[in-house]
Amino acid sequence: MTGPYPWDPDAGDTGSEPAWLRHMLRQAPIGIAIVDTELRCAWLNDTLERNGGIPREQRLGKRLSDVLPGLPARQLETYMRNVLDTGTPLIDHEYRGRTAADPEHEHAYSTSFFRLEDQTGAVLGVCYLVIDVTDRWNARHRLALLSDAGARIGTTLDVAATAQELADAAVPALADFAAVDLLDTILRGAEPAPGPLRGSVDLRRTGQRSTDGGLAESTSATGEIAPIAPGSPAERSLVDGRAVLEPVLDPETVSWLAADPPAAARARELGMHSLMVIPIRARGITLGVAHFFRRATPDPFEGDDLILAEEFVSRAAVAIDNARRFTREHAAALALQRSLLPHALPKQPAVDVTSHYMPADPRAGVGGDWFDVIPLSGARVALVIGDVAGHGAHAAATMGRLRASVHTLADLDMAPDELLAHLDDLVIRFVDEEDTGYDGVDTTALGASCLYAVYDPVSRQCSMARAGHPPPAVVLPDGEVTFPDLPAGPPLGLGGLPFESAEFDLPAGSLIVLYTDGLVADRDRDIESGLERLRVALADPGRPLDDVTKSVLDTVPVHPPEDDVALLVARTRVLDTSRVVTWELPADPAVVAEARNHTNRQLTVWGLDDAAFTTELVISELVTNAIRYARGPIRIRLIRDDTLICEVSDTTSTAPRLRHARTTDEGGRGLFLVAQFTQRWGTRYTQDGKTIWAEQQLASAPTGAPTGIPGPEGNPANLL
Repeated sequence: MTGPYPWDPDAGDTGSEPAWLRHMLRQAPIGIAIVDTELRCAWLNDTLERNGGIPREQRLGKRLSDVLPGLPARQLETYMRNVLDTGTPLIDHEYRGRTAADPEHEHAYSTSFFRLEDQTGAVLGVCYLVIDVTDRWNARHRLALLSDAGARIGTTLDVAATAQELADAAVPALADFAAVDLLDTILRGAEPAPGPLRGSVDLRRTGQRSTDGGLAESTSATGEIAPIAPGSPAERSLVDGRAVLEPVLDPETVSWLAADPPAAARARELGMHSLMVIPIRARGITLGVAHFFRRATPDPFEGDDLILAEEFVSRAAVAIDNARRFTREHAAALALQRSLLPHALPKQPAVDVTSHYMPADPRAGVGGDWFDVIPLSGARVALVIGDVAGHGAHAAATMGRLRASVHTLADLDMAPDELLAHLDDLVIRFVDEEDTGYDGVDTTALGASCLYAVYDPVSRQCSMARAGHPPPAVVLPDGEVTFPDLPAGPPLGLGGLPFESAEFDLPAGSLIVLYTDGLVADRDRDIESGLERLRVALADPGRPLDDVTKSVLDTVPVHPPEDDVALLVARTRVLDTSRVVTWELPADPAVVAEARNHTNRQLTVWGLDDAAFTTELVISELVTNAIRYARGPIRIRLIRDDTLICEVSDTTSTAPRLRHARTTDEGGRGLFLVAQFTQRWGTRYTQDGKTIWAEQQLASAPTGAPTGIPGPEGNPANLL
């Protein structure tokens, strides 16, 4: 282009604009340029010439795309053409690019375009104004990165997941490669000593990410120990607790890199040219260290990048520490729950049993569902299942209190409805006790549910009662599945409402299935639908119990379940009549010898002659007490299984009392001897009186087995 245009600010004084105005446009602190209708540069001021780095004479008459390829020139020319055609200005359009004035760094610019017209309205060209807004752009970009990091880091209470979230948030927004190394103890929830770390420490690579996706920069796989080189930035950062910035990784100027030729060669090979190392600290505790590298991004890290990275790490450190503390507390609560649930179901002759606990959230794993199998006197067994609302240590502790209470009440040999009534009173007492505390009322136990069942393998009778719990499933050997019409009863802790028991006759090989409501109830299906799914899953009762349990858990609950699931499956056994004998004798002192004779003959039949002395002593004492303090007939029952059980029943409810007889006393030593010579003894009350029982441990398994259940053959057992 040659010669001045009529609108050229550099043209001679036409009288219409004073010289000071032209001087102001030339020296304005913002860049100003004019292009003609062909988008060729017609004029530019000093600021735009200086910022572009191209002399004025090389820009005049040329399009922007011809002289500044480092800018999005084609797009800018499209915007200019649109302004020429429509006359609509474009204000504050932002973009990034590089210019000849500073080719090593990207700058951000804000540009506004408007159309130039003469006095007649003829279009002359476009004027645009350019402002360098790099600082504003970077500040806004950092705020956006911090906002994004705040949303992405700490979304879980998992230490490893949070470390990976830090690496994911940093790449590619801040670095080309990021690695997060944490103390090995952090992953287990332990709390290290406060302050910087000194001496030998084990760091584990917990999270990492690279822009190339292949992690070529990493020297350790995720989950492996990440070694710390002596004198490296990581070691310095852990010792003094300060971040380290190495803008340029040049062995000629970086002493620690020069001292580690393999690391220098690796950095050179992969093009890693800039590094930041930041300690991960929270509450004065050093948790690990984070590494940030650049290789594909040409710009080195700067002070502002370090500030941004420290913000990233600071937010991640709080989340990692919270996750670590949760891991520790969760481990403690889980240990509490596991210690309160039975570690192994006790051996007993009444049922074969299996159980399963499925938490709604495997990471939480701690809830209030519980189950138990409690051996009772007379070869009977109690099957218990319950549900305390909520999760965590409170629910587990409450579950433990209820389980211990049921054990204590079961030792009293109460009927199921009576036991639940006493348990209901205890729950009310629990809540009243908490009401006197300083931290508010813990109502975890209030509204808990429970089902208590007692099965007798001699009579084949099963007695049940429930407190707000789902009904049990009973499967007969022929495959018929029923849900007994068992009165529901109120949940525990309401007080004043009765519980009712129901009794059922169950043949050998029947299944008793107890479960919590998480098995059959969920948000989208009602409980009736769940019970029907359970009925289908139990249709083949002859399978091994583990197969039955797997079938139920695979098909009945939703996956994952919305609530914890506890499942207890028992297959009934029946003691063969040859292993149970009963005699009824009058309440006459003369029958004591007769009782001993009956007992001796039966022990001979069972091959237990070695147990005769102890058993005679037990029978003599129990029968004598019954005759002395009771009225009516006396019933004696011997049950032989893994143990030998002696029972003496009478028609009174007066319980015997164990005491230490004085030297001059003529009596009072009988029950003391019974307690010494037997494994355990006790009293249970019946509708027409009481039964005193004593149990002796046999040295070998019994001859014969329950009906339908194979058992080992055994020799006569020694009791003592």
